[in-house]
Amino acid sequence: MVNGRKVLLRITDLKQHFPVKGKKDLFVKANDGISMDIYEGETFGLVGESGCGKSTLGRTILQLYPQTHGKTIYYGRNLGEALPGCAIGEADNSDEGAFCDGGIDLSRLKQNEMRLLRRDLQLVFQDPYSSLNPRMTVGQIIGEGLLAHKVFDRVGQKMQDYIMEVMENCGLAPYMIHRYPHQFSGGQRQRIAIARSLALRPKFVVCDEAVSALDVSIQSQILNLLSDLKEKENLTYLFISHDLSVIRYISDRIGVMYLGNLMELASVDDLFGQPMHPYTDALLKAIPTTTVDNPKSEVILEGDIPSPITPPKGCKFHTRCRYATDICEQIEPIFEEAAPGHHVACHHKLGSRD
Repeated sequence: MVNGRKVLLRITDLKQHFPVKGKKDLFVKANDGISMDIYEGETFGLVGESGCGKSTLGRTILQLYPQTHGKTIYYGRNLGEALPGCAIGEADNSDEGAFCDGGIDLSRLKQNEMRLLRRDLQLVFQDPYSSLNPRMTVGQIIGEGLLAHKVFDRVGQKMQDYIMEVMENCGLAPYMIHRYPHQFSGGQRQRIAIARSLALRPKFVVCDEAVSALDVSIQSQILNLLSDLKEKENLTYLFISHDLSVIRYISDRIGVMYLGNLMELASVDDLFGQPMHPYTDALLKAIPTTTVDNPKSEVILEGDIPSPITPPKGCKFHTRCRYATDICEQIEPIFEEAAPGHHVACHHKLGSRD
């Protein structure tokens, strides 16, 4: 518990480095030391420019990519509930094993052990056109996970009734159960993808750019659907997007990423009301507005994003920051709590500058 809220996932110094083919000792540092807590029942928004490592972080948390370094501790189930009679990784209850601090370190689980927790941890992909099997009907798509995780022993009337109930909750008519993905619009396909994930009644769902491929009018419908399902099923979301307007609408807290690192983390009101990192400030001032009374001063980020293979020394943002000084070029800033619930990694925090 932190400030009266239950932590569902605690991520500590998470690193995800991919080797560069044909280049010995060179790695793409997609995530480079990320630490954060995700609370039960919240929507944690993750935003940043394309290529900053948002999607990689979501998939690494789910262990779809083997984690290079760090801990990802899941508190959604205790040991007896999650893996009855199973000695995961030959671990004990010490920090050296897969179990520590009353949770399960997902990064230390083997593939077959991680599979036992897949029901709790689900993913909604970005592109509904490529994430659904075109050879399967809607009923088969939703039912595939139910059979794989032995929620039902076989295909029958009871399973079909359950699938139709899930479809109805996600805004899909029962008669659609025997149709194929190509017979649906983009918004309907995304509803099918959401139904597939929620059929297993997960506790944590990564929404990886779940509305970016949809029309604006359909985006609002899907966002409202996700919000309604969150309240109904007591879900926790990691919502990844590059659209700040979408992130502001659906999130409770927001993390801002740049070149594999978290630059700032705060509640929605604090982040939009008083950003402390120059990068966050630049992103917010880049949002188009039609306000005439209080026009925003535009902040243009100059230069290109550095390579994640050889990131700059010190603060990774200093090559594009208008407040950068010598210390920014030499010393990496600490990701610290600058105000209650407001974390930032910057030597020259905007709220504290003279």
